[in-house]
Formats: sequence, C-alpha cells, structure tokens
Amino acid sequence: MDKKINWGIIGCGDVTEVKSGPALQKAEGSQLAAVMRRNAELAADYARRHGVPRWYSGAAELISDPGVDAVYIATPPSTHMEYTLAATKAGKPVYVEKPMGLNTAECETMLAACEQAGVPLYVAYYRRALPRFRRIKEWLDVGAIGEPRFVRTMHMTKPLEASGRNNWRVDPAISGGGLFLDVGSHTLDLLDFLLGPVTDAAGHASNLGSSYAPEDTVSGRYRFESGIHGTGIWCFNAYTNEDVTEIVGSLGSITFSTFADRPVILRTENGEQPEFIPHPAHIQQPLIQSITDELLGRGTALSTGLTAIRTSRVMDELVKNYKGH
Repeated sequence: MDKKINWGIIGCGDVTEVKSGPALQKAEGSQLAAVMRRNAELAADYARRHGVPRWYSGAAELISDPGVDAVYIATPPSTHMEYTLAATKAGKPVYVEKPMGLNTAECETMLAACEQAGVPLYVAYYRRALPRFRRIKEWLDVGAIGEPRFVRTMHMTKPLEASGRNNWRVDPAISGGGLFLDVGSHTLDLLDFLLGPVTDAAGHASNLGSSYAPEDTVSGRYRFESGIHGTGIWCFNAYTNEDVTEIVGSLGSITFSTFADRPVILRTENGEQPEFIPHPAHIQQPLIQSITDELLGRGTALSTGLTAIRTSRVMDELVKNYKGH
C-alpha cells in the first residue's frame, strides 16, 4: 500500500496549473516526480512553484528518467501521437489530454502501439469521474427516467478570434479542427459514458463567418448501441454562451450543462429535483485517482484509449463533409 506512481508531465502549461498538476500530487498513491516544457525557464519555474523535484526542456529526457513511472502528455493534440509512441517504446503508461489525437487514424496508431507494448493508455475525459455526472449515471442506472428514448444537445458560444492566446485551438494543424473537437468532445464522451457507445453517426459542418479556417458550426444525429437516438448542434459563432443537454426517457428527463456550473435536474410527473454538486478544486483529480488505482492494481480507470477512440470516431463523422474525407 506504500507503492506510489511517479508521474512525469510533458507540457506543463496552463491546463496543468490547477486542473491536473496538483491532482497528480494529491491523488492517493500518486506523486509528481518531473515536468518538461520546451522553454527551460518556464519548466524550472513550474517545478519551483509546485515543488516538483526535476524538470526538463526535452521530452526524451523526461521519458527516459528512471524515476518516472508514467507519462502525462498535456500538449496540444498535434504532438499527442508523437509523445505517446515515444513513451510506449520506453514501456511507460500514458495519460494523454483530449482529444486523444488529431483524428481517428492517429488514435488507432496510438492504441495499436500501446497494445503491442503491453502498456495502458488513458485519456483526460475527466467529466466521467466527476461526482456531478456520476449522479446522472446513478439516476439512469436506477431507472429514474424510465427507459431513455433520446438525447439532445445545444451548445453555443460567442466568436473566438483567430488571433490571440488560444488561437492554436482553431489551427487544424495543431488542434485537428475547430473548437468542436476541443469542446464538443467532452459532451460526446460524457454521453458515451452515460448512455453507451454510438454505433451510427452523421453530420454537417460549416464555417458560417468566423475569421478562422476550420468549421465553427456542427450539427449531427447519432444512434447509440442501445437504440437511443441523439441530436446535437454546436455553434461557436453565436450571440451568447450556453450549453444544455437533455436526456428524455419514458418516465422523465435529466437536464445538465457540460461546462456551466449549474445544477443537474431530474424531471418527472412528480416535479423537478435539482441537485447542485460542486466540482473538486482540481477537476481532474477523480479521474487521475481512478487511473492511479488501476495502475496500482486496486481499481478500474474510467477513461481509456478504447473509450476515447469512440468519441474521435463520432467527431470525425460529424465533420467529415467539411474536411473532405
């Protein structure tokens, strides 16, 4: 029980400051042993501020560190496959940010390499582990809304300019596409967790006036393995910010927001039952705990390469017309 997983981070940027870096230090059986960033000064600063023993400016150095048991890849999607393959060759488990890769083909390459090397692959779809969404899963499992019939998502945001700090998110060479891949992936993966795998999907993507090249609006329909129907619309060029998903069943419905800090609401003929369940201070900690527990042989991880590739497949289908493949 004294065994700990010593983690190394490749890409200790913004996402690791609060969401994940401290979570790797606070999860039971987990500790952060090393960090890497190409800018050596920033890597050293991160290590100093977070109390991390070692820092590097090269990924190969961190991966080859004998004191690093598992590697967390927190870079943009364009380097997810590269670093995953490198860590896999070293025989080290990988935890990679979402989306898993630039496209399904990259995800398949990553999975095949990990399977061949006999090392596990995990993906940071951390909403699967959050108490707020686990509560929805409990409602579904006990039949609180009867048999689920369909689910619908409406997500819109104000426009993001192509210039600025986060412009890489709308550079397909780095992100794989537009904001749908970065943001919409969370909802689609959450629906996979709540309702099971999608077996059929089709959609349409367009750029309706944004200043960047990739799609800014995506609509789609999908059918789950269970027979449940689903529809979704994502528009990142609207007048306001709003996201809501509703799961409708034979006896009621469940409404929630993937991103906004709002209650989840159970509705039946007896009325509404809203529940506000706060997120933890370090939002990736519950998922990291499940991954650490699996690596230590005492639990099961909630998000793996096998679950994450299903989300990538759905996203590829929904934007296929725009990408031309």
